[in-house]
Amino acid sequence: MATVQASVTVKATVHDAEQLWYDTSTWEGWVDGLETIVSVDGAWPAVGSGVVWESGPAGRGGVTERVVAYEQLGGQTVEVQDDSIDATQSVTFTPLDAGCEVTLTLDYRIRRRSIITPVIDALFVRNAWASSLRSTLARFAIELETGGPG
Repeated sequence: MATVQASVTVKATVHDAEQLWYDTSTWEGWVDGLETIVSVDGAWPAVGSGVVWESGPAGRGGVTERVVAYEQLGGQTVEVQDDSIDATQSVTFTPLDAGCEVTLTLDYRIRRRSIITPVIDALFVRNAWASSLRSTLARFAIELETGGPG
């Protein structure tokens, strides 16, 4: 599996950051590539619950997220599947003196593999995922700090 990670420091409490992160009604404003939420199953963000969402026409298609770990005020881990990857995505919230740090980590495996997959991953895919995580966190920070879309 390959791993990408991004972090952002926000001027908000861990509680406030967590509240926005788990509010799926706000995701369209800040989750990179998300066009619409299809369904939310179970007691999101608790273990066993899940979200299904669709990307835009040039995006990932249908994405399924299923919670495998959750700690209130600490973070959450979800198993992620779409047409191209199987992954585990974790978010953590770390309190700081003047806010908190939000860290997003994606451990992924490309589904359709060939002999050149490692090269394509290293040159293109990993950078694209890292950019997507940074974009999500940047838009999340704007939404959190201003209450408006990113």
